[in-house]
Amino acid sequence: MEDTRIATQEASAETVAESAATPVPATAGANDAHLPLPSALLTAEELIERIRAYNPATDAALIRKAYHYARAAHEGQTRASGEPYIIHPVAVAAILADLRMDDLSIAAALLHDVVEDTEATLQDIAREFGAPLAKLVEGLTKIRRLDLVSRAAVQAENLRKFLFAVTQDVRVLIVKLADRLHNMRTLMHVAPEKRRRIAQETMDIYAPLAARMGLHAIREELEDLAFAELNPKAYAQILDRLREIRKAHADVVEVIRAEIENVLATHGITAQVSGREKRPYSIWRKMNQKRLALAQVTDILAFRIIVERVDECYAALGAVHQRWRVVPGRFKDYISLPKRNGYQSIHTTVRGPTGEAMELQIRTRDMHEVAERGVAAHGLYKEAASQEESEAGYVPPKEVQETFNWLRSVVEEIESGRTPTDVLEHTRLELFTDQVFCFTPLGDLIVLPRGATAIDFAYAVHTDVGNAAVGCLINKRHASLLTRLNNGDEVEIITSKAQKVPPAAWENVAVTARARAAIRRANRQARREEYIGLGEELLEYWLTKFGRKYSRTLVAKAFPRLGIESVEDGLEALGRGALQVAEVLQALGLDERQVHEAAELPGLRATEIGGRLALRDAVIVKGGQRNRQLPIEIAMDTGAVPGERIIGIVEKGVIRVHPSFSRALARYEDADDARWVDLAWNMEALSGQLFPARIRVVVHNEVGALAKVAGIIGEHGANIENLVMSQRASDFYDFDIVVEVRHIEHLNEILFALQQADVVVEAERMQG
Repeated sequence: MEDTRIATQEASAETVAESAATPVPATAGANDAHLPLPSALLTAEELIERIRAYNPATDAALIRKAYHYARAAHEGQTRASGEPYIIHPVAVAAILADLRMDDLSIAAALLHDVVEDTEATLQDIAREFGAPLAKLVEGLTKIRRLDLVSRAAVQAENLRKFLFAVTQDVRVLIVKLADRLHNMRTLMHVAPEKRRRIAQETMDIYAPLAARMGLHAIREELEDLAFAELNPKAYAQILDRLREIRKAHADVVEVIRAEIENVLATHGITAQVSGREKRPYSIWRKMNQKRLALAQVTDILAFRIIVERVDECYAALGAVHQRWRVVPGRFKDYISLPKRNGYQSIHTTVRGPTGEAMELQIRTRDMHEVAERGVAAHGLYKEAASQEESEAGYVPPKEVQETFNWLRSVVEEIESGRTPTDVLEHTRLELFTDQVFCFTPLGDLIVLPRGATAIDFAYAVHTDVGNAAVGCLINKRHASLLTRLNNGDEVEIITSKAQKVPPAAWENVAVTARARAAIRRANRQARREEYIGLGEELLEYWLTKFGRKYSRTLVAKAFPRLGIESVEDGLEALGRGALQVAEVLQALGLDERQVHEAAELPGLRATEIGGRLALRDAVIVKGGQRNRQLPIEIAMDTGAVPGERIIGIVEKGVIRVHPSFSRALARYEDADDARWVDLAWNMEALSGQLFPARIRVVVHNEVGALAKVAGIIGEHGANIENLVMSQRASDFYDFDIVVEVRHIEHLNEILFALQQADVVVEAERMQG
C-alpha cells in the first residue's frame, strides 16, 4: 500500500530503487535482533502488550514473527522524512491495535508493503504465515498505488479489484484506512506539489469510506488533516477561535459536565458524561452549509452521555429537556432509526447553563463502541467451528452483514458497468459525500454538487431544457423543481413550450454556476427583447400618429445619427428609457411641433407617489395601458422586490404591483385583460433603492426577542418600515414585518439569518 513518500507509480519505482531493497530469505525475522531500533519505533514486545490489553489470548508468536520479518525486509529503506521505513508499518499496526483489531489484521499491517517494496512474494508470505494472512496481504497489495481520483482505465480496474477484495474481507479496507491515516499524519514530509493531491484524495475518498464503515474517529482525523492542507488559512483561523474559547471559558466544560451529571442523578440515572470541542473541519462544514461567519458558530461545545441501557437513553433525554430549553429542529433519534453503518445515538441541542447552544449525544456503551470503532467494534473474525469452515475463509459476524451488503451492491453495480468510466461513476455514487449522482429516465448519469435541485439537473441536461422546465418527476413521482436531490434519484424534467424564460428567482435557488449563468443570461435576453418590443411599440405609435409607417428599415437611419450602431440596441435603449422618443423622431426628420408633442407625453414613465420616489425609472411597463401615463405603486399585502417576477393590476387609476406568487392576484382572474399589465424590473436603474417586502417571523416568548430580530435585520442593511405583533400562544409571538431591501438576494439573506437565530422558530415571506 502507498505511503507518504509515494504519490504515483513512477515515484514508487524510483524510491524503491534508491532504497536498494535486498532479497528476503525465507527465514527472515528469526535472527535479526542485531538490527538497531529507531528511537520512535515501538518494539515488538511493546506492540504485543498493547494488543494484550484488549485481547489477552493474542497470538504473540505471530505478531513477533511478522514484526521481525517486516524489519528485515525493509532494512535499508527510508521514508521521505529520512526515518527507517519500518516505522510506517509498525505505526499502522499500532493504529489497528487502538481499534482493537484481530491478530491477523495487525500482522497484515506489518507486512502490507513487503510484497510491493521488497523481493518477497506472496508465496513467501503464504509459506511463512499461512494462506489467510497471505490473502489479506494480497488484497492490500493490489491497491498499493490506487489513485481513486484518476479516471484512467487501469485505475478503474484497480478500484474494482480493491472493492472486490473488501467484499471478501472487510479488514482489507480497515488496514488501508489505517495506512492512509499514518500517511496523512506525516504528510509534511512529502514534496509540496504532492500534498494537495493526497489531501484531496483523502477528503474525497478515504474520509467518506471511513464514515461508511462507521470509523468516525478515523474519519474526523482524516478530514482535519486534509482540511489543514487544503485550506490552511481557514484551518488556522478556526484553531485561533478554539483557543479564544478555551481561554474565555477555561472551566466551563467541567462545570457543564458536572451539572449534566447532577441533573441525571436527580432522575436516578447513572451516566458517564464527557465534554469536547467540535473538530475544525466539522466547524468549517457547518459554516459552509449554513453560510455562517466563524463568529456566528456558537455550538462549539458538545457533550456525550453514556448509559447502560436503551431505556436510560430516553430517560436522560427527558431529563435534559426538562432542565434546559431545546433548540428547535436539532433533534435526531438514530437509536430508533440507525444509520446504514450501524451508528446509533440520540442527538439533541439545548441552551445550556451559559445560554449558548450545546450539542448532546446520548447512547449506551455498546452504541459508543460502534460509534467510535464502526465495524471493528463487532469483532471481525470468529473461531472456525470445523476444518471445512476454516478452509472456507473469513466469515464476518452478523452485525457486519449490513456493511457487506452495501459493499456487494457496489461491486454488482461495478460488474454491470460497460466502461471504466461506468466503474468509477457507480462507485462515486456510493462513496462521495460532497456530490449527488442522479439519472435521466434513459439512464444517463448527471453529477451535481450536494444540495443541488431539480433546476440544476435540468440545466445539466441542456440549457433549453432548463429554460423550459415547469415541473419534474423524481423517482416517478411529481415534485417541485426546488426539491433537493439525493444520490440515485431518477429525475425527469417536464417542459412547456409556453415557458420561454425561467423565473429570475431561480438564480437564487440554483447551486451550479452553469444553471445560475443560464438563468441570468435568459432573463437578460428576455428583458432585452421586452425593451426592444416596447421601443418598437413606442415608435410605431408615434409614427402612426403623425402619418408615417413604422419599419425597421426606416428607424435604422435614425439610430446611427444618435451614436447607436444597431437597430436592436437603439430600440432597447428606447424601451428602457435611456433614449427618448422625441430624440428618435427628431433624428428621423419630423417637424419641431411633432417632436415637442412626443416629448411632452413620454407615455411610459412611472411617477412619484405622494412625494416619494417609488418606482420611477425602476420598471418598464408593457400591456394594456401603454399609451397613457399612470402612477405605479407596490401592493403592501406582500410587497415586491427586484429580482422576482411582478404583475401589475390597473386599479383606481394606479398600476398596483404584485409579485407573481401573490394570492391577491386570484381576485382579478375574471377581470378585463386590459387591467393586467406585464411588468419587469429595470435592474440597471435601481442604484441602491430600497423596496418593501412583507415577512412573517415567529419567535420564542422571551426577553429581548424583538430586539434580536430587529438587530439581525439592521445588521444586514435593511430597514423595518412597519411591524405588527400578535400573541400566537403563551410561548410564541408572531411578527408581521415590512422590511425594505435592495433585491431578492438581500431579502433571502435576511430570511436565512433569521431562520438561524436561536429565538426564531419560523421566518418566511408573506404570500398575500
